[in-house]
Amino acid sequence: ALRWWQAWPALIRQALSGAEFDYTRGSVGNAVVLLAVPMMLEMSMESLFAIVDIWFVASLGPEAVAAVGLTEAVLTLVYAVAIGASMGTTALVSRCIGAGDQPGARTAAAQTIWLGVALAMLIALPGVVYAPDILRLMGAEASVIEQGSGYTAVMLGGSVTILFLFLVNAIFRGAGDATIAMRSLMLANGLNIVLDPCLILGWGPFPEMGVTGAAVASTIGRGAGVLYQLCCLARGSGRIRLDRTSLALAPDVLLRLVRVSAGGVSQFLIATSSWIVLMRLVAPYGSAAVAGYTIGIRILAFTLLPAWGLANAAATLVGQNLGAGEPQRAEQAVWYAARFNAVVLGAVALVCLGWTPQVIGLFSDDPEVLAYGISCLRIAALGYGFYAVGMVMVQAFNGAGDTDTPTLINLGCFWMLQLPLAYTLSRSAELGADGVFLAMLAAESLVAVVAVITFRRGRWKHRVV
Repeated sequence: ALRWWQAWPALIRQALSGAEFDYTRGSVGNAVVLLAVPMMLEMSMESLFAIVDIWFVASLGPEAVAAVGLTEAVLTLVYAVAIGASMGTTALVSRCIGAGDQPGARTAAAQTIWLGVALAMLIALPGVVYAPDILRLMGAEASVIEQGSGYTAVMLGGSVTILFLFLVNAIFRGAGDATIAMRSLMLANGLNIVLDPCLILGWGPFPEMGVTGAAVASTIGRGAGVLYQLCCLARGSGRIRLDRTSLALAPDVLLRLVRVSAGGVSQFLIATSSWIVLMRLVAPYGSAAVAGYTIGIRILAFTLLPAWGLANAAATLVGQNLGAGEPQRAEQAVWYAARFNAVVLGAVALVCLGWTPQVIGLFSDDPEVLAYGISCLRIAALGYGFYAVGMVMVQAFNGAGDTDTPTLINLGCFWMLQLPLAYTLSRSAELGADGVFLAMLAAESLVAVVAVITFRRGRWKHRVV
């Protein structure tokens, strides 16, 4: 035990340094930790965007928080596209790296850049033009639309930064350069933390932009992170270097990327569109309910995203080891990551359940908002153990390039179970917003159970990307 504890500090320092490591050889436990530490920190930085924004916006009142929450529900579609497309990137790049095919990895990375440009063009313009209509469609009250339209327009208009942060970091993760991905989020988040109070509250020489300032700060921060990413690719700071010649279009590789990414996008669209419907079910209970739900979900995301980083580590290990012809090692890495994740999130759940009022109270002192937020977080925290295992299993499929299986799982658990159950519990059973929260818990728990059963069958080991 002493040797194990003595080895950990050196292992963490190695993980943060970005030193090269062959993830297809040696200790599986070490490989998981070396990838997981920077990936968990990366996702922690991503989750801080939401927490920092809501911290400052909460001082503007429930309408401002509701505007953020309703916009965030729509932005989940952007996240779905970004995260889903990044699944294809990680699968292709990691397979090439595991097989020692550097030119193939560069080509896959270049096609990811072109895919990001195309997706950004499709999302940004409609988001800017139809921002008030989007909030109205989400059931926002008139005061929320008036106060929050600018926030919605800037966030959707600047969605190119969200897309590229996820897609380019997927290149680094697939290559095993998780430290570069972590640093890009640290830069982006650091700028957001500094700019948020300046632009929201008008500190110093900055204009007081209210809730719109949160969107401007986030977009500037993420934009800086994207510039750092592109500089690293151009300089070859990691295992992949892109120059003008390698950025040429390769239609066959782009089509493979789109095909694998389509499954990833579908699975996340199914999940996130369910979140939008859930927000729509909560909206009739008023701005306080939406604000409480928003705060609870932001805290949930803050605690779950680091665990998602560990799941991303499992995806990279699956892809690289399948590329190297080591399917058993890939499976071993997934089970190791799942156990590790369950321990981490189990501890987080105890904190959330034990200090829920204090945690929610950090963001609002409105009694009605507090009541909804506390209820949301307490119910969600009951399923943390299931979430931990489920997200690792889902990412294992994605890392293997099998994005179809998680899509089917999400379709059954979210559309066929969660949405009808949420409506029934909230309306017919008259549980109100609590019925929506309970439906979330049931669906996410079922995802984990079905994913484990399917993973054990082992068909993912033979997936051709």
